[in-house]
Amino acid sequence: MILREAMRMIAKEAARYDWISQARPEQLPPADDQPWTTWLVLGGRGAGKTRTGAEWVRAAIGKIAALTERKPPRIALVAETYSDAREVMIEGPSGLRAVEPAATRPTYVASRRMLEWPNGASAYCFSSEDPDGLRGYQFDFAWSDELAKWRYPDETWSNLQLALRLGDAPRQVVTTTPRPTALLKRLVAAETTALTRTSSYDNAENLAETFFSEIVRAYEGTALGRQELNGEIIDAVAGALWSHNLIETARISAAPALDRIVVAVDPPATAGPDADECGIVVAGATQINGAATGF
Repeated sequence: MILREAMRMIAKEAARYDWISQARPEQLPPADDQPWTTWLVLGGRGAGKTRTGAEWVRAAIGKIAALTERKPPRIALVAETYSDAREVMIEGPSGLRAVEPAATRPTYVASRRMLEWPNGASAYCFSSEDPDGLRGYQFDFAWSDELAKWRYPDETWSNLQLALRLGDAPRQVVTTTPRPTALLKRLVAAETTALTRTSSYDNAENLAETFFSEIVRAYEGTALGRQELNGEIIDAVAGALWSHNLIETARISAAPALDRIVVAVDPPATAGPDADECGIVVAGATQINGAATGF
């Protein structure tokens, strides 16, 4: 009787951590034989992006560990802040420690911002607020979370790519709710990116009912809802005076000779790293066929 109960508990524990049997199709990575280096997961709030990233790291560690001739892998964990890296990617309910059984669960070394697995694998935390913090490191693969919120996205991303230089084919997963940032658009368009989309609705069974009955209902059908719930990249801003389509329609290859040029500057109210962006508008006027025309 005791043996039967012990076996039942072992089977239950194994099923709990069997990700393949639980994951939705969009939470599983592209096939290894496909030519991708970045797996970009765009998803709405609560769509299961964190679990997807954590399970991909877990699987990647397992594959390398199975090759006994390989050194234990090194992983970069990049978040908006150091706190996000620890509280979401590592200690969160879907983070790296939560997805591992007790026997293989990694230990977080706070003094080094490092996660250590029993098999020797290690992961280091980095923040988009400190792009140069990635200098000097080298990794087998990386997980970047909420890239669309990064403070210094281009600098951080560039330093991360330069650090991905271990192993035969370094790869990375990016999990984020999208925003129309230049970096995110470049990644979507890159030939080496495998793109996956998922929405809050796809993970409804794991989210509170009130999330859909109250919060989701308030944003359904809006541009913000399409971005934050459906995981779409929305370029248009509701109420904007100038849309992207309007700008593109009015674009010309070169401005004519102008009679007058005016530069208007809207400086931020405060100075320092936390100051808002500075707005600059340049306008010109000339005469075309006797009529005043602005550019």
